[in-house]
Amino acid sequence: MVNRTKRIDLRVTAKELNLIHKRMEEAGVSSLTSYMVKMAVNGYVIVPDFSDLKEILRLLRISGNNLNQYAKMANTTGSIFKSDIDELKKSQKEILIEMRKVLDKLTAIL
Repeated sequence: MVNRTKRIDLRVTAKELNLIHKRMEEAGVSSLTSYMVKMAVNGYVIVPDFSDLKEILRLLRISGNNLNQYAKMANTTGSIFKSDIDELKKSQKEILIEMRKVLDKLTAIL
């Protein structure tokens, strides 16, 4: 925890305070002090958008389930269809594309 010893008094209207609290909530920040310091020092608070990560997780779950089914089939029958392997490769490519999108967005922010 940061040891802050200097005090700054700030007066705002009720409307401004409500707006500040609304923006804090949007940014996922619960401490007014942390939010105000971050805004004063950096001029902005980054609000992450996790929708792409959620899509990657969804694709990973699907791919993992398919892989488990293929492994079970291979263990049961001793073989696996080429079409199943191709489908798995396609799924992995989709995941890789989504991951690259997320990395590109993160790189643009930083």
